Amino acid sequence: MNATDKLAGATKQKTAVFRALNVTKVYRMGEVQVHALRGVNVELYEHEFVVLLGASGSGKSTLLNILGGLDVPTSGSVFYLDHDLTASEPSELTNFRRDHVGFVFQFYNLIPSLTARENVELITEIARNPMDPMEALAMVHLQDRANHFPAQLSGGEQQRVAIARAIAKRPDVLLCDEPTGALDVKTGIVVLEAISRINAELGTTTAVITHNAAIAAMADRVISLSDGQIHEVRENSERIAASRLEW
Repeated sequence: MNATDKLAGATKQKTAVFRALNVTKVYRMGEVQVHALRGVNVELYEHEFVVLLGASGSGKSTLLNILGGLDVPTSGSVFYLDHDLTASEPSELTNFRRDHVGFVFQFYNLIPSLTARENVELITEIARNPMDPMEALAMVHLQDRANHFPAQLSGGEQQRVAIARAIAKRPDVLLCDEPTGALDVKTGIVVLEAISRINAELGTTTAVITHNAAIAAMADRVISLSDGQIHEVRENSERIAASRLEW
């Protein structure tokens, strides 16, 4: 058996959490059509850490939003395990997002009048099998800041509260859209360490969108997008710890 056959065999053993099949997305702005995705075919596997890499406008956020049930494709199909998301009613997509997906965005979207713990509790009150809010905050090393309001926290701490809120429902998938985009390098590394820890300790399938090529070194796989298409998919022979990243 040659190396190609071995790699093919290993791939077959992986469970595809998401499968996107010939997915297109066209936005209409008056008479202008913007092609955000052009026939994308991609899979995300159980427990893996994936970086979706590309410049602004490459289609990576659109792809992530479609996988997470926040948007629907113009054509093509998206499957979560054996469930066809593109055939789902809006109420079914709402249940899918609530029960299976955690989201982390560039901007933290915390409620200013609630403490860190109370922001996390918003999710635990509607989740089927939630963590204790303090457990979620401990996962991102913020249990000592639980009673602080967002205005009393640094940007990195607010982003880690947002991560704690996302994981408190024990999601199967964590989707992160430029989670370090508003942070300096030192703080961004702390946030990436928290995301990597969750992937390792909870086994959560994790996808991180970034335009920062340095972050790709910490992933199992790197999916590069350009002009709405998959430009390259590569596997890293080893994952670099976030603390070793430089950019």
